[in-house]
Amino acid sequence: MQHVRDLLPRPLAKGMAWLLLSGLALAALASVERSARLGDLTAESERLHAVASQRVDQHDAHLTALSAIAVAGAEQRPDLFREVAGAIMRFYPRIIGVSLVPLDGEDGVLEIGVREADLRELIRAAADRSTGAPVLVRYPSDRPAYLIVKRSPNSEAARYGLALVIDAAALLDGDSDYWTRAEATRWLALPDGTTLIGVAGDFHAPQFTRALSSGTQPLELKTAIRMTVSDILPPGRVALVLAVIAFGAMALRVIGRQRAKVRAAEARAELSGLETRLSHASRVNALGEMASGMAHELTQPLTAILAQAQAARHLAARGDTDRVAGILDEVVGQTRRAGAILERLRTWTRPRERNAEPIDLRDCIRVAETLLAGQAREIGARLTLTLSPKPLTVEGDRVELEQVLFNLIRNALDAVAESAGAREVAVEASLVGAMAVIDVSDTGPGIRPDVRDRLFTPFVTTRESGTGLGLALSHRLVERTGGDLTLAEAREGARFRITLPLARTVREAAE
Repeated sequence: MQHVRDLLPRPLAKGMAWLLLSGLALAALASVERSARLGDLTAESERLHAVASQRVDQHDAHLTALSAIAVAGAEQRPDLFREVAGAIMRFYPRIIGVSLVPLDGEDGVLEIGVREADLRELIRAAADRSTGAPVLVRYPSDRPAYLIVKRSPNSEAARYGLALVIDAAALLDGDSDYWTRAEATRWLALPDGTTLIGVAGDFHAPQFTRALSSGTQPLELKTAIRMTVSDILPPGRVALVLAVIAFGAMALRVIGRQRAKVRAAEARAELSGLETRLSHASRVNALGEMASGMAHELTQPLTAILAQAQAARHLAARGDTDRVAGILDEVVGQTRRAGAILERLRTWTRPRERNAEPIDLRDCIRVAETLLAGQAREIGARLTLTLSPKPLTVEGDRVELEQVLFNLIRNALDAVAESAGAREVAVEASLVGAMAVIDVSDTGPGIRPDVRDRLFTPFVTTRESGTGLGLALSHRLVERTGGDLTLAEAREGARFRITLPLARTVREAAE
């Protein structure tokens, strides 16, 4: 994604980012609105389910009461049966019919309420199928109704088939106007799937499905709501969301510019400080190497001069001691003075107590990369870092180790600058046992065989403008930290390897 954005013009990339953000925001808004509407549907459906389940449970009580009257003497008191049935129908309008049909003939049939169809044979067949539980049958007309049929008495010796005709639409009536909306749909079906209310294959699949909580009438209730684009993306809220995004984008742009300025200033200050610090360290260490080498070279001749002058004084003592002795005394004094000066210079350049501390070598590598990134860009070189995911903590002086890495990477960049092919410098930092290993490799011309053995000797260089102190200094600083700097084998170019022991606490934790 970052690569694609880099290939696009800046205004186009910003426009695409704004469109992407707007699309995500509108998708989130649509998801929230859809969830809210589905939540309303679920709440209303559960309430409808509870009401309908309570109502169908009442039907069992009505059947039991009417069955008791029928068994007690419906032939002798049909008026009593009709009176009770009429009272039930008045108090429960969804019960639109009551039928009592003898199972052994046509005499004694009692029918109260709707008579759109002859229900006698239908009721007898249902009663014959009953094994004790009521039987549900679709009402044989276009009316959205069903029959609940029960034997009376409810045994093998049943004399009647008792049926209630239930208006399914009235069963689902309630005090909520939610179901009057055009987008809301309800289905009600018998347990065998026969539809009572609703059209099979309506505008989309049900979003709520649950059987009524009844052991005798587990009718299946299904509901759904149709949602249009304007429902899930209300114009007012869409406008508000886009306005918030636009305002946020403007605010982020202003904040981003300010932060970019601050970061650029901080980066410039940090880079300047690092350059100053490493430049100073390089000069001081180079001077130390030069002074130490000069002291080493001059100590032997000065010692010989001192010895000869002392011998001359003893010889002159046999002759003109006043004249020779004065001159030799001056030579001896000046020689001792020179030796003292050189000794102080040697002492100043010797390794001494440093600011040793736990250091993560990965941080030192990043510092060197920061300082040399500009040089890499100028020569068209690719500087690649491959760092261990685990810390590479050693004990040493941070500035010295940064100087070493700076020198090695700079030398690699100088080497590839002379190459006509691919200009690549790779830095690999890994953990090998209790040692931290850093390889700095390049695709330059490599190291000439005639200088390999003297590569870390002061003033040995393969470049005309080189001082020959960088590698010698780096080698000494690595040794001072307890490690080693070597020239490793490479298929192409040169590869320098730094090996440093991990800090004691890190080694102990690994063990």
